[in-house]
Amino acid sequence: MPITDFLERNAKLYGDEVALVEINPEIREEQRVTWKEYELIQPTSTAFYRRQITWSVFDEKANRVANMLIDRGIRPGQKCAVLLMNCLEWLPIYFGILKAGAIAVPLNFRFTAEEIDYCLAASDSDVLFYGPEFIGRIEDIANKIKSSMLLYFVGDQCPSYAEDYFRQTGNCSSNPPKVLVESSDDGAIYFSSGTTGFPKAILLKHSSLSHSARMEAIHHKITKDDVFLCIPPLYHTGAKMHWFGSLYTGSRAVLLKGNSPESIFAAVSNEGCTNVWLLVPWAQDILAALDSGRLKIEDYKLSQWRLMHIGAQPVPPSLIHHWLQYFPHHQYDTNYGLSESTGPGCVHLGLENTHKVGAIGVPGYGWETKIVDEEGNLVKDGEVGELCVKGPGVMVEYYKNPEATAEVLKNGWLHTGDMAMTDEDGFIFLVDRKKDVIITGGENLYPVQIESFLMRNNKIHDAAVIGLPDPRLGEIAAAIIQVKEGMELTEEEVTRFCLDLPRYKRPRKLIFAPVIRNATGKIDKPKLRAIYQGERLVEKQNRS
Repeated sequence: MPITDFLERNAKLYGDEVALVEINPEIREEQRVTWKEYELIQPTSTAFYRRQITWSVFDEKANRVANMLIDRGIRPGQKCAVLLMNCLEWLPIYFGILKAGAIAVPLNFRFTAEEIDYCLAASDSDVLFYGPEFIGRIEDIANKIKSSMLLYFVGDQCPSYAEDYFRQTGNCSSNPPKVLVESSDDGAIYFSSGTTGFPKAILLKHSSLSHSARMEAIHHKITKDDVFLCIPPLYHTGAKMHWFGSLYTGSRAVLLKGNSPESIFAAVSNEGCTNVWLLVPWAQDILAALDSGRLKIEDYKLSQWRLMHIGAQPVPPSLIHHWLQYFPHHQYDTNYGLSESTGPGCVHLGLENTHKVGAIGVPGYGWETKIVDEEGNLVKDGEVGELCVKGPGVMVEYYKNPEATAEVLKNGWLHTGDMAMTDEDGFIFLVDRKKDVIITGGENLYPVQIESFLMRNNKIHDAAVIGLPDPRLGEIAAAIIQVKEGMELTEEEVTRFCLDLPRYKRPRKLIFAPVIRNATGKIDKPKLRAIYQGERLVEKQNRS
């Protein structure tokens, strides 16, 4: 079934129940903006800005968007881009695009004007919905794009070159559009992270989106009574497809703008959240705040919080062991996936497998996996190879890029570019990205393994390992170490700590500096390499 059917079902079955809540801790009550179609509720124990919509209003808003697009000549298969920060408008716009039979194209809110222009062209987008945070970037390219596409501004004080989203949708019917949407139809184009150049456009079908919703509910035992706290950006498949579990079960979700430990705990406490998906740095920040005493569990109502899960990047086992010291009753899951596999879940640890923390897990619901060498042959348990996945969430293609598609899609198998191995129980352990492997003196080093080791040190808040050029060894491993706030750590201490590593795995260079991560929590190794490889070259030139 198409993903839109779940929304229509929820509107019929649970129409008067709350579907989505938006909370912004940065806006106080006196700054509140009132839109008459949204029900506004005074929070009980904070003065945070809060809006909510029911399932019936959600569906009606999506219908208005769909009918507006149809009235303006948008036909099935055309592309409509969304460039918004997380807000209550995001998902009704997304589903309105899908209800019109069009293809939704979420855009990364960190894209520059040049990247936005590139992605609009690469996806053949005919419509762009954008928010006030992006006025400057859109103005930079407005003269180029406004003649060929519809621009809808989602906010107050609409620019002259765009149309007012609220005014236009307010004048449209809230009845379901007369468009037949099939499970086999193309549904969305998501963009890769673009760490090796401009991002690639990933085409997904409705059937893949629907499967991810069902899989999320099964993996995490989501019920109608659960409340999901969504913090990561909705443009990303990780946040979207985890929320799809709420869509599948008709349960409530909370969109939190902000990720401070205090705002996360306040949202869980005030909204009765049971299910929270965190990125590694946010979990680290929470633990640091608890360790320092700045954050106190007893100040919040957290007893209903049953599940904490993490994805989007390798998870240090030490972090989870530390977490379970504070929350021993929590269920935990690690989720692995790519936008090319319709987001998280093609591999997952499983709620019952906390004893295997460190593994990314086993094949997810409906998925197959294999690990192969450079020639495509299966490797043995304990041997490192490339992880390949096959299942109902594999992308159709890199849109209009057959060469790139052929590189990663082979006989239905998606070659992930991630190096992995299995243990004797069949659990998959992620070793590193293929392109991040460091070859030093002929030995392969996998940075994730070294990073996980460093994170066992209770003075280290975060760690990243990259390769730096070396005239004798080719490359050496350099560790960027972010020390916990209020603590001191010397190079000598780290060197002693690393004596437990095999000699060839010990970092040859230590850099005490912040670890840079992108919007989805992944270590931004291209940026770190650009910074520190340049420093290494200058250092070598100075020595010569």
